[in-house]
Amino acid sequence: MYQLICIGASWGGLRAISRVLTDLPEGIGQPIVIAQHRHRDTYEALLTELLALRIRRPVIDVEDKTPIETRHVYVAPPDYHLLVERGSFALSIDERVQYARPSIDVLFESAAEAYREHVIGIILTGANEDGAAGLARIKARGGVAIVQDPSCAERRTMPEAALAATVADAVLPLEEIAKFLYGLCVETPVKP
Repeated sequence: MYQLICIGASWGGLRAISRVLTDLPEGIGQPIVIAQHRHRDTYEALLTELLALRIRRPVIDVEDKTPIETRHVYVAPPDYHLLVERGSFALSIDERVQYARPSIDVLFESAAEAYREHVIGIILTGANEDGAAGLARIKARGGVAIVQDPSCAERRTMPEAALAATVADAVLPLEEIAKFLYGLCVETPVKP
């Protein structure tokens, strides 16, 4: 049933994303798409390489028209918005949203339109409100909304904004998110 998992993070995101991905059981085959606020000229630019060292799935910096494949992890490149189309991605250099490009809202809203009730959105730690509107759109289209417990987040602003914008299906500490995803995804067909 679920065909795509979207994760959004900002401040503290590398650690949070790494934890969720390393905890994922092998049985979860859904593609995972990540929007992490990052700049070209910092260590955050190495997000794809750092994740690839920690997990046993292909990790890819998205290029325009990259096809969506099962068991892959896709990362929004620095200074581009990442949009989901049915079966592939598009990149945009439109204006920043919530001071960010890539924007979590842009990723989540496009995923909600392309995959509707077949998408799962996850908001992790962050110091601004990017992702709140996008997670609300996923929920409004019938998808699942998961939020990191703000009390466990390195920066609680982003999870709190998401919880103010929509009713989450689950509010969890990092160490419980992968287990929750397993319950949602392991028995369902995987079709990008």
